[in-house]
Amino acid sequence: MRPAGPSNAFLKESHGTRAWATSPAPTGGAEQSDAVPVPDASVADTPPRATGPAATGPARPSALDPAIAARLRRTAEGLVAAVVRQHDSGEVLMVAWMDDEALHRTLTTGRATYWSRSRREYWVKGATSGHHQYVRSVALDCDGDAVLVSVDQVGAACHTGSGSCFFTVLPATVGAPGDSGDAGPDLAGEERR
Repeated sequence: MRPAGPSNAFLKESHGTRAWATSPAPTGGAEQSDAVPVPDASVADTPPRATGPAATGPARPSALDPAIAARLRRTAEGLVAAVVRQHDSGEVLMVAWMDDEALHRTLTTGRATYWSRSRREYWVKGATSGHHQYVRSVALDCDGDAVLVSVDQVGAACHTGSGSCFFTVLPATVGAPGDSGDAGPDLAGEERR
């Protein structure tokens, strides 16, 4: 029996690793790109399940390993936060959202894939902009409600054209080890050392 997945995808095995691969399928006269699954309408258009604050299962069909899926603590919309950083510098590039299937695709294709809350569809970073994210590693946080995706970023990470989405610095009191935290703002405007 074939696991659930995009209708134009098949599970391939190479060197002991199982991964989804896609066969070319017409999408408005164009063929899909190599090995990046594009969801069929039944998956992309499936609305998130209303599951309440303690979501326990995926909101959409997924081929994610059940052992990984069991460790996820999802939002009511079936999502986990994805913090994305540059693998070699550690610079935080962006935050996006993943459901089980987006995480599965990220783990098995080597391309960062997210769930768009506004468009209600999967998107592969760089598929339209050319600013690709090639996955180097993925780690699950201790609570299971976020993943850290380390990538090799090609081009800008932010839709504004910036290298990182975190370019607006807010005024903040600088703390130091040993501070009690109740000293209030540093009115002199200098960093504490």
